Amino acid sequence: MSRTPISERRGLKAGVFPAAAALLLAFSAVVAAPAVSAAQTTVAPSRAAAVGSFADLAEKLLPAVVNISTTQSAPQRQPGQRPEVPQFPPGSPFEDFFRDFFDRQQQQDQPQRKATSLGSGFIIDAKNGYVVTNNHVVQDADEITVILQDDTNIKAELVGKDSKTDVALLKIKTSHPLVAVPFGDSDAMRVGDWVLAIGNPFGLGGSVTAGIISARQRNIDAGPYDDFLQTDASINRGNSGGPMFNLNGEVIGINTAIFSPSGGSVGIGFAIPSNLAKQVVAQLKEYGKTRRGWLGVRIQAVTPEIAESLGMPAPKGALVASLTPDGPAAKAGVQAGDIVTKFDGKDIGEMRRLPRVVAETGIDKAVPIEVWRKGKPVTLQVKVGELEAAEEQGLLAANEDKGGKDKAPAQKATESLGLKFTTITPELRQQYEIKPDMKGVVVTEVQANSAAAEKGLKAGDVIIEVGQEEVRKPEDVTSRVQKAKEQSKKSILLLVDRKGDLRFVAIPLS
Repeated sequence: MSRTPISERRGLKAGVFPAAAALLLAFSAVVAAPAVSAAQTTVAPSRAAAVGSFADLAEKLLPAVVNISTTQSAPQRQPGQRPEVPQFPPGSPFEDFFRDFFDRQQQQDQPQRKATSLGSGFIIDAKNGYVVTNNHVVQDADEITVILQDDTNIKAELVGKDSKTDVALLKIKTSHPLVAVPFGDSDAMRVGDWVLAIGNPFGLGGSVTAGIISARQRNIDAGPYDDFLQTDASINRGNSGGPMFNLNGEVIGINTAIFSPSGGSVGIGFAIPSNLAKQVVAQLKEYGKTRRGWLGVRIQAVTPEIAESLGMPAPKGALVASLTPDGPAAKAGVQAGDIVTKFDGKDIGEMRRLPRVVAETGIDKAVPIEVWRKGKPVTLQVKVGELEAAEEQGLLAANEDKGGKDKAPAQKATESLGLKFTTITPELRQQYEIKPDMKGVVVTEVQANSAAAEKGLKAGDVIIEVGQEEVRKPEDVTSRVQKAKEQSKKSILLLVDRKGDLRFVAIPLS
């Protein structure tokens, strides 16, 4: 089978990388080796004596790094199912030819086809045979084989996997001792620190590359908990799931993706930090799945305009756009429009930090949460829920319509902020698919080149709040805007609903 890259399953961030480049999972497809029995010994890692050579360190670490072969059944046609015959003009001789050809093919016995792929992994528990790799390496696999350094093949059992962080845990059984490596502290790694990457690039077996940490806390839009380490150590297709080591021989990252225009290494690779991975691994080992903390809020970034409109000295934290009814945050008294600045004593400097901090918090643990509300900090107590339980109950989906109709009479559209808006009527509810229980004023027109247009507002959007106060009629909007101008505010904050999707928008008043 040809060794071609598997394209990254999520898109690149717009404006960050060249259009010709692609983010690729460091994973390759090749033919698997047949399975045989096994043998190994245990060794403790040591710090590299000098940067001049990594030979001693690599020699001790290589036995703990494994190749992973997965086999997956390829889709087949059902019995009696025939490929579609190409369309020809009526009476064409080709029509009978192709039909006869497909009928003959169908009568022949066709063996089940198998797709086989290779990735990497590493042993973290020699006694119990636990192996860590990427979720995308073993996803949808029918059979998983772990291949040790001496080419010994061992069938593996999938203990658990997590698509959100792209981590999977395997277990192998063998009568011979194995070599294991420990997790290190990824938070201790600094930009410029040396690292070793070991894996199975292009199916070539255990290969060692060296480099440095190029950047930390990279967000590549891979999932809700993006916090990747970036390295210039060569990572190629087949390295997925392999370890990234510090000079103490500790795993500080799991090699996961590369950024490349060609599919080969160009010195930009990404690894899952060990401090994130080891928590996931511990949960997979104990429960066979993850159990993450859940707050029950939908959040957005705090822009300078939003910060100014809410009286914050500087933009930081996570702005609560909406809450799950009866969710942990709602029960604690968190409100839409609050900005979460601290959670369980940890500073929330930017929006994307909150989901990770909450996810790492123990379920049912009561913790303090500090929010910025109407110009001052407010501290509340919240009891953390379980994300997976909320997903199973459908609590993360948009709220269902609750019925009820707004009988307000139609009014002439009012103009302000580059918008025309009016009271919601039954006709407008139907035209713009506005929920029956939605309250506010509906935008009917957005002036071209206005600040509202630049912020993405559209006809059919419903303005629910202006300046963190509810509005029910157009006069409420104009009075709030006038009040903000009298207070010399540079912008005003709107809470806008678009077909069930809530968000805050700060509109300049100049």
